[in-house]
Amino acid sequence: MRFVIEHLKKSFENKEVLSDISFTFESGKIYGLLGRNGAGKTTLFNCLNRDLRTDGGRFFLEEQGERRDVRAEDIGYVLSTPEVPEFLTAREFLQFFIDINGSSEGANRPIDDYFDVMSISQDDRDKLLKDYSHGMKNKMQMLIHLIAQPNILLLDEPLTSLDVVVAEEMKQLLRSLKRDRITIFSTHILDLALDLCDEIILLHNGELEIVDQSNLDNAKFKGKIIDALREEHHD
Repeated sequence: MRFVIEHLKKSFENKEVLSDISFTFESGKIYGLLGRNGAGKTTLFNCLNRDLRTDGGRFFLEEQGERRDVRAEDIGYVLSTPEVPEFLTAREFLQFFIDINGSSEGANRPIDDYFDVMSISQDDRDKLLKDYSHGMKNKMQMLIHLIAQPNILLLDEPLTSLDVVVAEEMKQLLRSLKRDRITIFSTHILDLALDLCDEIILLHNGELEIVDQSNLDNAKFKGKIIDALREEHHD
């Protein structure tokens, strides 16, 4: 399976954010979308999730040589600020999500198995989500996508504000989930991208550019990436 973006464009009034986004993503990989703050990473995700109307271009899935439109159920979107129904307990929320996604292959396990996967303790499973920490809410966001099993997983800086233990757990989970799906991980932290991702792409000056990782161990590698991002043009 491949996810193809062709000549995607997006502007806000007189500011061009995405000028010509073209790229082909392949399943089974985690792609690190690296860019400076304000480069347009969240804008790109919002366009792909159809929360924003694009100004041009298209994107589609290729499966066994056939092209098709991206459907809502193809995309899972984990926001940097987690959004969960705070009036429900974690168990109630998870049960509700399982009930409406009963046809998904990921929705066929006992509910406590999912909590175990995310290392959510017995004491926390029946707490209201409003009493969850930021990191715990982020775990719940990831958990519902574990159940839904989307073809494309968009992650908008989900690890930036997590403590070191939760962040490491989330990285291990993402590595375990990458098979048979396309994961695009947005971050502005270079070391995190190098640690987690199979491929690194830069978003700068409104375009995507893949990074040649053949010289990953070269002491000048990070410097070349930083120099490229430093050339970002801002209005």
